[in-house]
Amino acid sequence: QVQLVESGGGLVQAGGSLRLACAASGHTFISNPIGWFRQAPGKEREFVAAFSWGGVSTFYADSVKGRFTISRDNAKNTVYLQMNSLKPEDTAVYYCAARTSSLRSSSDSRGYDYWGQGTQVTVSS
Repeated sequence: QVQLVESGGGLVQAGGSLRLACAASGHTFISNPIGWFRQAPGKEREFVAAFSWGGVSTFYADSVKGRFTISRDNAKNTVYLQMNSLKPEDTAVYYCAARTSSLRSSSDSRGYDYWGQGTQVTVSS
C-alpha cells in the first residue's frame, strides 16, 4: 500500500517561492513515479509536473514550465516541487500522486491510483 503525505503549502505574495514536499511510504519511485496536480476552486484538477515512467525524465504543464521544478531525494523517499515566481493563478490545492499505469501519459490523472490529502497554496497579488 502506497501512502503519500504533502507538506509545505502556505500563503505567499506574488513573485515569491514555496517548496512542496511529498513523503512516500510503501512505494518505489521507479515502479510508481510521482506526479503533482492541482485544483483551484470551481475548476477541474490539472496536471502540474511529473516524472516519467521509469523516472528518467520530467514533464511540466506549459503554465508552470520554467518556474516550477520537480525533484526527488531517494534516501528520504520524498519528492519536491520547487515553485518560483508564483502568480495568483497558481493558487490551488496541490496534490501528489503515485502513478500505477504505464498505459496513460504522465499528465493523465487517471493513471495515478494513490493520492495525498493535498496542501493549500495561496498566492496573493
